[in-house]
Amino acid sequence: MSTNILQYESDVWRTADLLIGAGIKQSDFPKFMMPFFALIMVESRLIRHAQELEEEISRDDIDDFVEEFQEVGLGYNDYVIRENKTLKDICKNDKTFDVDFDAYLRAFDPETKSLLGVEKGTEEEKFLDISGVSGLLKKKGRDIFFGTVKAWSEVNLVPFDNSEITTLEEHIKRKWADISAETAGEQYTPDDIISLISEIITSKIEDSNKFLTVYDPTCGGGNLLFGVEDKIKEKFKNRLTASYGQEWSDSLYALAKIESRFRIDSHIEYGNTLTERKFDDKGFDVIVANPPYGVDWKGYQKDIKNDQTERFFDLPSISDGQFLFTQHIISYLNDKGLSVVVHNGSTLFSGDAGSGESNIRKHFFDNDYVEAIIQMPTDEFFNTGIYTYLWIFNKNKTVERKDKLILINASQLYKPLKKSKGKKRKEMVYENRLEIVKTLADFKDNDFSRVYDKWHFYYNKQSITLTNIDENGKTFETQLPVKKNKEGEEKRDKSVKLNPLKITQLDNESEIEITDFEIFDFDQDRFAILKQYFEKEIKPMLSELDYKEGNLKVYTEEALYFFDQDKETLIKESNGKQEELGCGKIVVKAVYKKATKSKKENIAITVELTPDYQKDYEIIPFSPILEENEDLIADFMAKYITKPFEYIESIVGVEINFNKEFYKPEQLRSVGEISSNLNDLERELKELEGELAL
Repeated sequence: MSTNILQYESDVWRTADLLIGAGIKQSDFPKFMMPFFALIMVESRLIRHAQELEEEISRDDIDDFVEEFQEVGLGYNDYVIRENKTLKDICKNDKTFDVDFDAYLRAFDPETKSLLGVEKGTEEEKFLDISGVSGLLKKKGRDIFFGTVKAWSEVNLVPFDNSEITTLEEHIKRKWADISAETAGEQYTPDDIISLISEIITSKIEDSNKFLTVYDPTCGGGNLLFGVEDKIKEKFKNRLTASYGQEWSDSLYALAKIESRFRIDSHIEYGNTLTERKFDDKGFDVIVANPPYGVDWKGYQKDIKNDQTERFFDLPSISDGQFLFTQHIISYLNDKGLSVVVHNGSTLFSGDAGSGESNIRKHFFDNDYVEAIIQMPTDEFFNTGIYTYLWIFNKNKTVERKDKLILINASQLYKPLKKSKGKKRKEMVYENRLEIVKTLADFKDNDFSRVYDKWHFYYNKQSITLTNIDENGKTFETQLPVKKNKEGEEKRDKSVKLNPLKITQLDNESEIEITDFEIFDFDQDRFAILKQYFEKEIKPMLSELDYKEGNLKVYTEEALYFFDQDKETLIKESNGKQEELGCGKIVVKAVYKKATKSKKENIAITVELTPDYQKDYEIIPFSPILEENEDLIADFMAKYITKPFEYIESIVGVEINFNKEFYKPEQLRSVGEISSNLNDLERELKELEGELAL
């Protein structure tokens, strides 16, 4: 690779100086710069291929030369190929520039004109908008328009190959991402991460003449896709490859599509990967992706939920569609396929057992797709400083890796950049990357890696109903009447209903007294209808009742009922004697009843005594062997749950916690060391006091 390709990064950004002078907002720079960057990409490749063709065919018969050129299918421009004129040549004549530039743009082939946005058309017919941008620049002044095009014409990319221009493109697009709010969720993959992904892939595929397909379902401008393909070819000289990508962003699609035309067997499609499935007849050998994360899929949830392709095992939270892309990726891998996907941390642990995220993780683990997860350093990407993770999916694991995976904590394997690039302050140099690839190949524990059975990350979420008890271990449940149902089975009632005469709650904050339990009349001056009285008076009053801490008392003809908080039991007091009924609740409810033929509309207030049930759950280790798993749950409950309970349901979840797996407790100092340090401080303090006294 030539060493000076990045010299043009500063040249490209010098074109922005004219935009500043024209009063164009910095956030709009990508809109004005992308079309021209695409233009010089196209021209440089056309010129490069024409030069290569000249080594075989003379230009003397220009018609034959043009015919040979067009047969390759790289696109065409009559100005560049037939007349041998470039954008730089056009800019030499200031007086005829406007006419020449317009003719130059119109001289492109139809597909290139569509991608660049030459001439007016519907939004579907153009992806970039070089004609529209040119018109806006002309309105700012002809000098600005001419100066902008001239500045771009000075950027000579002809000497560089596809891979080198891809590198420059990645640096330029990174800056666009920094300044444009329209790129939320997009993480441009830096060179060092592309290299790491490539090195992981090349370490796991063979050097053969077997055809290899590489796919990126969220390819953006193609940097990751083409970067990985180039590095595979660089290592395996004889390996034939084909690249496939899909992108939804108009401008990025155009850049990737333009790039793909100058590559052998490269295919880029436009559209939303999740709703417009392309290449559905393919099963890919290698898939790489850095899908958007933290971006919702609300706008097309109907399409996702109605999807008939069976790609989506389950659906993640509507606020983050990362796992939708990952499921799509898994469905596109062939039977021996390998994939490396960049995610943020939420895919490791978001969602409780039974949630979409947990079920998706479980699906990956159940099918043994996950071979490794690698934690990247923070500050590795251009527009985010968060931790990121490489998920490595492998449908062709070796026998010794079946049902296992390795976690690699590479968060400390980096070199600080001398100068930050956006939020990127760190990079993985070759030595760091080599260490990661070696660790993955060895598949053994070391200082920053751990190998696990996949079951290590499964857990039981066991839901239970607890029955709370008083200080004597008694529950009100024993007080419930027992009745026989139609089948003759004995069952306890759910509650004991009281016939209250009065309810009181007298404490420091409120005084409530209820003596009317069937209400027909109400204050009509304050409330228009009884239903309104129910909503605004009765319900708020009952919400203040607190049988535990509010000194609530219920009076009936037979007894007084209240809750003894110290003993955690219901008390029935009759004829001066108190009876402990067990732990339970006093439930006061009100119901509004519409009028019937026999009765006016009314509000009924009722009181019940019920056991104190509480729904809870426990997180319990998991075993894939059914009997062992049941024993694990039973042993856990016997050890940690002391109250009566009933099982409700057990759901199996999957979660990965890097902090937990790589936690290192802080080494505490010994008592002797602490004592010695204190003595030293005391001695220094006395010396200081002596010096002050002098």
